[in-house]
Amino acid sequence: MKKLFEPVALGRLQLANRVVMAPMTRSRAGDDDCVTGLHVEYYRQRAGAGLVISEGTHPSRDGKGYCRTPGIYNDAQVAAWRQVVDAVHAAGGAMVLQVMHCGRVAHPDNKAADAETVAPSAIAAGAEMFTEGGMKAMVTPRALATEEIPGVVEEYRRATENAYAAGFDGVELHCTSGYLPAQFLSTGTNRREDRYGGSLDNRLRFVVEVLEAMCSVDGADRVGLRICPGNPFNDLHDDNPEETFAALLDRIDGMGLAYLHVIRMPRGPVDNLALARAHFSGPLIVNDSYSAEEADAVIAAGEAAAVSFGRHFIANPDLVGRLKQGLPLAEMDTSTLYTPGEKGFTDYPLA
Repeated sequence: MKKLFEPVALGRLQLANRVVMAPMTRSRAGDDDCVTGLHVEYYRQRAGAGLVISEGTHPSRDGKGYCRTPGIYNDAQVAAWRQVVDAVHAAGGAMVLQVMHCGRVAHPDNKAADAETVAPSAIAAGAEMFTEGGMKAMVTPRALATEEIPGVVEEYRRATENAYAAGFDGVELHCTSGYLPAQFLSTGTNRREDRYGGSLDNRLRFVVEVLEAMCSVDGADRVGLRICPGNPFNDLHDDNPEETFAALLDRIDGMGLAYLHVIRMPRGPVDNLALARAHFSGPLIVNDSYSAEEADAVIAAGEAAAVSFGRHFIANPDLVGRLKQGLPLAEMDTSTLYTPGEKGFTDYPLA
């Protein structure tokens, strides 16, 4: 393997290698939605990745869905994230912040008392969510009024501004897994009759406006987008995800984004990788269960600029070194994925 360990530029992002750490919710933030010293160590340990993508981070109090997830909407959170980014940079790594507004995928027990759960339409997700009081059904969200939507777009712009103030090299818009951008795109969650719903062009509008707002802060070449057409997670359904995402990619291709982060779904309704290559001309990061050999081959074939790894990075903080040396990979402890504390977070040993 050679290509996997070569440097690459994704827009203005300079990667020392093409092994990317995928964004992964780990539910360790403090009560104030701030990352902690545990996060500093967790991300520092994994800074050997060519690019570290943070866990999903909410841009507002309303944007929070899960318990113990971090935010990026106030000065304390910016200062806390700055310590993480500084540690990654000191270890020679690069890092982007994934901005994640959960929309209807939420429960009030996980949010501040004065926070709302909002979405394109007042349709509850038919699924349960973990809370400190156990698994509970997700609630029916309040449908956003047309005049409120520019304010939500502004939350993404401000989150981008805050991310750069914290020292992040870039930002990534989370546009899959049933969260707010995907809710606007999808026919099953968007029943609006205004300029943000109904026709395909209208359903694209929110995501395009959000990307434009994020790019307005300091250029498109520091902004990435993550998608997974056809992903049914969190009770998401779209009548024609291939048509929806082809239209979205055609619309944004000229923006000059740093990268498109695509999750493949071998058994899904869409060939996501083929769709991305056909409708996006910029660099691709591809994801989902790649072996090191397969990742290297995909890059060598010119089908992707980099490959992101999730589960392997949990149990192998020194993943890049292990892959280079052909060392065996440790297995993660699934029982500690979302539990508080260092166990299963910062205590995995180096090879």
